[in-house]
Amino acid sequence: PSTHLTYLALNVTGTRSFSIDYKNHCFLKDGKPFQYISGSIHYSRIPQYYWKDRLVKMYMTGLNAVQVYVPWNFHEPVQGVHNFTGDRDLVHFLNLANQTGLLVILRPGPYICAEWEMGGLPAWLLQKPNIILRSADADYLEAVSSWLAVLLPKIKPWLYINGGNIITVQVENEYGSYFACDYNYMRHLRTLFRFFLGEEVVLFTTDGNTDKEMTCGSLDGLYATVDFGTDTNITVAFKRQRRFEPQGPLVNSEFYTGWLDHWGDQHAMVGAQKVSRVLEEMLTMGASVNMYMFEGGTNFGYWNGADHDSRFRSVVTSYDYDAPLTEAGDPTEKLLAIRDVIKQFRDIPAGPMPPATPKFAYGFVTLEKVIGNISSLLDTISPLGPVQSKYPLTFEEMKQYYGYMLYRTTLPHDLTEPTPLISPLNGVHDRAYVSVNGVFQGLLQRDTALVMNVTGKQGDMLDILVENMGRVNFGSKINDYKGLVSNLILGKDVLTDWKIYPLDIDGAISRGWPHSNSRTSFTSPRREPSAGPTLYTGTLQPNGLAWDTFLKLIEWTKGQVWINGVNLGRYWPGRGPQQTLYVPGPLLSTSLPNNITLLELEGAPAHLRIVFMDRPQLNATAGKS
Repeated sequence: PSTHLTYLALNVTGTRSFSIDYKNHCFLKDGKPFQYISGSIHYSRIPQYYWKDRLVKMYMTGLNAVQVYVPWNFHEPVQGVHNFTGDRDLVHFLNLANQTGLLVILRPGPYICAEWEMGGLPAWLLQKPNIILRSADADYLEAVSSWLAVLLPKIKPWLYINGGNIITVQVENEYGSYFACDYNYMRHLRTLFRFFLGEEVVLFTTDGNTDKEMTCGSLDGLYATVDFGTDTNITVAFKRQRRFEPQGPLVNSEFYTGWLDHWGDQHAMVGAQKVSRVLEEMLTMGASVNMYMFEGGTNFGYWNGADHDSRFRSVVTSYDYDAPLTEAGDPTEKLLAIRDVIKQFRDIPAGPMPPATPKFAYGFVTLEKVIGNISSLLDTISPLGPVQSKYPLTFEEMKQYYGYMLYRTTLPHDLTEPTPLISPLNGVHDRAYVSVNGVFQGLLQRDTALVMNVTGKQGDMLDILVENMGRVNFGSKINDYKGLVSNLILGKDVLTDWKIYPLDIDGAISRGWPHSNSRTSFTSPRREPSAGPTLYTGTLQPNGLAWDTFLKLIEWTKGQVWINGVNLGRYWPGRGPQQTLYVPGPLLSTSLPNNITLLELEGAPAHLRIVFMDRPQLNATAGKS
């Protein structure tokens, strides 16, 4: 409660203004020409404990602003239930930025892209089966209006003109790259933003560097800006912005310092000299620039997005982005090169750059198998029990928006010969782990023509664990339903009569399971690995330190890891490029055993060991050396 008092102590001395000077092609802050040099930071990807550390490093680099997305689904995971506490305390983040001396460019969506699950749109929107997202569709607009009526009034006191630090607010996000090109939708948003934030605040749009994107993404009354990276001819790009905004400041709202990784990609890297050279050219032209990302952070839990151009490709857990601050918030050569450029354009704060946070290699931990497989643990991990349905239901229909569900039926007759199990309409979204009577058979996956054969007797239990790998965050396919979205066929039979279990593994683990179960009944440690979805547990003994560390899963296949009840995200080292998961120090206890739980979906190594290292490996080739 005491912290809330500081929110009222905003600077309200004198008249504050922030506007666009169309005649002199610049922003005006309190009546004086102003050029921002900003960096993107996503509070949803960084533990609250570290927000101040990252903001101070950005300030010491010479930035005068930060650019911030608000992910709707992070704050309204269930329709009508809002969360702005802890790691979701947006107002606290704005306050820390203000105390640090940083202005804010706020991007409240409602859609944000950001390689974030469904581009920040809540999956519960998909309960309306024909909804057209990001359009003037009535169901969509109703949900958006309700959300903005909650969010924007929280923002209003933080506008610079109201004594806060928000100088500009983006409407939607790169709307021109979406197929709908619905001006009525953008007009509706403009009306809502003006209603809740007032007529004075500078509203803007950002779009990719093409005519089509700028045409569909811009709207009268919203200042049109462009985004591009180091491989672009900046003169041509800013000329394009000029066609849509003949007067006013040049603005690159997303200047790419790096790029994202999908599972199976080479790790993306962009050279420091390239970034600093192009930054210098833009600042010399008088442009305001935001570097995307300045710190990327981590897709903890199930928050990663996915692309679907020709096929479905999921984004990795690390959002390091090869940014000037690493995933763990450490300054890089790229940051120092950027700081050297900024020095030429404005006075940067005196004093040293804060150092990297300390890291520790806690070493090896050997895990043990939890007795039984997923199928035998349903009382614990699916406390609501199954829903019965003739045909499969989606995650959305089950109101299980993230993670895993188990679909169970029985074999319709004896299968003496190996019989193909197929999803003819590519209906496995996204990966299905198949077992018969608890014995792992193999997997089916989206956009992959895998043939899987099954044998067994009539009445044998067929279990299909389906993993949602994160919803598409970009392009026309963001209405990305999950689960078994069409029927499965076994031989010549359409499989029917399903029992569908929503799995709340996170809930069970947050309540202390499986470590809270008494171990006294175990006669010997269960060190034998098994194939198919299996849970493993272990403890990292405390050593008095709670420093950042990186978890490496050598020879483990694919799955999810929790430490002390916190979901660190997905691992998939064989696919790569990411080899280690970032473990923030504040998650660890200095005095109590640290509980580790691992859901391995395909197959564990015989040694059942994991290792905590003092440095990350985000590039598979580095991991194989």
